[in-house]
Amino acid sequence: MRLVLLGPPGAGKGTQAQALAALWGIPQVASGDLLRAVVREDTELGREAAGYMERGQLVPDELVLKLVAERLQKKDARGGFILDGFPRNVAQAERLAAGLERVGLKLDKVVAVMLPDEEVVKRISGRRTCENCAAMYHVVFEPPAKAGVCDKCGGALYQREDDAEQTVRERIKVYHAATRPLLDHYGRLGMLAKVDGVGRPDEVEKRILAALDRLAA
Repeated sequence: MRLVLLGPPGAGKGTQAQALAALWGIPQVASGDLLRAVVREDTELGREAAGYMERGQLVPDELVLKLVAERLQKKDARGGFILDGFPRNVAQAERLAAGLERVGLKLDKVVAVMLPDEEVVKRISGRRTCENCAAMYHVVFEPPAKAGVCDKCGGALYQREDDAEQTVRERIKVYHAATRPLLDHYGRLGMLAKVDGVGRPDEVEKRILAALDRLAA
């Protein structure tokens, strides 16, 4: 299975990719993880990526595609892979398809985890992090025993800047402008299954598996 998982921020793509990767015995490939890994390894590509990241700039598509292509050629990806959060736009999708074709591969299916904008805001803006041990909580779904205090170490909980409501709404705008058009792109190719992302992770996983069974190979 060579699968792409799409969805807005907070849709649980990473959680689902991890679960499916374990189920099928194939790697989860997330572009963000690849970037962080090459920066740590201090490779030539890593130094180039680090330069953009340190300047607060987006890493160019060309560089991200190189990283993804290198990862997909590794031995553990020969039997399949799950792309988590990549591609992020139609241009990346077209270049990814061309790159895979050059090595005799193609994507099998694409799953879009659908989530209403207000649910995205609720999920992300409700996150709280311990300033001491970095434990994660949620004011609605996983609150601490005492508001604002970490259960594990007693540290103060705070809201990361990335999780602030205004920031989340800006991220949603970016998703609708750049990534949402991928649904039409892959839909025209007959590769897309849409899945309701509201509910427990195990419920969403069952919906994904059922949708993949219904989607023509």
